[in-house]
Amino acid sequence: MSRLTPTPADKFTFGLWTVGWQGRDPFGDATRRALDPVETVERLASLGAYGVTFHDDDLIPFGSSDAERAAVVKRFAAALESTGLRVPMATTNLFTHPVFKDGAFTANDRDVRRFALRKTIRNIDLAVELGADVYVAWGGREGAEHGASKEVRTALDRLKEAFDLLGEYVVGQGYDLRFAIEPKPNEPRGDILLPTIGHALAFIERLERPELVGVNPEVGHEQMAGLNFPHGIAQALWAGKLFHIDLNGQSGIKYDQDLRFGAGDLHQAFWLVDLLESAGYQGPRHFDFKPSRTEDFDGVWASAAGCMHNYLLLKERARAFRADPEVQAALRAARLDRLAEPTAADGLAALLADPTAFEDFDVTAAAERGMAFEQLDQLALEHLLGAR
Repeated sequence: MSRLTPTPADKFTFGLWTVGWQGRDPFGDATRRALDPVETVERLASLGAYGVTFHDDDLIPFGSSDAERAAVVKRFAAALESTGLRVPMATTNLFTHPVFKDGAFTANDRDVRRFALRKTIRNIDLAVELGADVYVAWGGREGAEHGASKEVRTALDRLKEAFDLLGEYVVGQGYDLRFAIEPKPNEPRGDILLPTIGHALAFIERLERPELVGVNPEVGHEQMAGLNFPHGIAQALWAGKLFHIDLNGQSGIKYDQDLRFGAGDLHQAFWLVDLLESAGYQGPRHFDFKPSRTEDFDGVWASAAGCMHNYLLLKERARAFRADPEVQAALRAARLDRLAEPTAADGLAALLADPTAFEDFDVTAAAERGMAFEQLDQLALEHLLGAR
């Protein structure tokens, strides 16, 4: 690898479930042993990571006694302290256990919904104890495959109720914690509620405490829906709702591949890094990927290092692109500076009274103007390929 070395200042984070994925899929058994969370913390620290994240069940096996839970947490906290790794985010597993087969916050059964809320609240307490300031919510089982099995409007009522209750709990406890909804269109459900960034943003505005809730978009999830991920991130930033982000790779509209960051659609990865860095995003760069089930543990840690290295390479390429005088000239030729100018800063009355805006507007001349977009995109590609 090149001179680019990750440090905690880069704010690179990984979930226990990422490097800890055992390679099990719907058609094949595990190809790797389970990883000890403490080993994960130590190895990530040695690679230059900033932090580690977890679902409750990643850290504490489902059904553990209070004594077992306390022992696990104590050992994990000691590893964090000795390595300096942070826990900036945590989440709840509301999708693996069969009790959640019909969902969690939107399950038809009221007792399941109440259990899901208590399970989440219990892990919120732990997340805050370990220093997290963001709590992610992925509704992997909140959806349906059968038209009559789920009244979607009512399910959205229950989903709103859940977030309102969680917001009430956080405020009541005095926690400095925000929630981030993670959209995904499908898998494991055929259709998941809040499938895209846009759906999530619209939902948030209906909550009692919308200021507490933002989004945690994932590269592969938006691309599974055929959407442009940097565009979605731009809208989340525009709305002030990008509370967290999951980075990985995806090759088109198919199952959730969770490739290492930079694999898959490299062009979109370049524009994503360019956007995050130029917009001043201050949150973690969180990698939610799965090392291929073909790999041994040397391959697992190499893929984790690759995620961070690829981000740094793309960051370097994006900076070189923005600093290139030819690029700056091409941006002016594309008239990006004019997009930043308000269309009618002089107001509606002045717009209506201006004959150059309509009556005297030369439509033919405007239609014949070149935009220089091809030149600009070619320059970006040359920088991405390291040719400039």
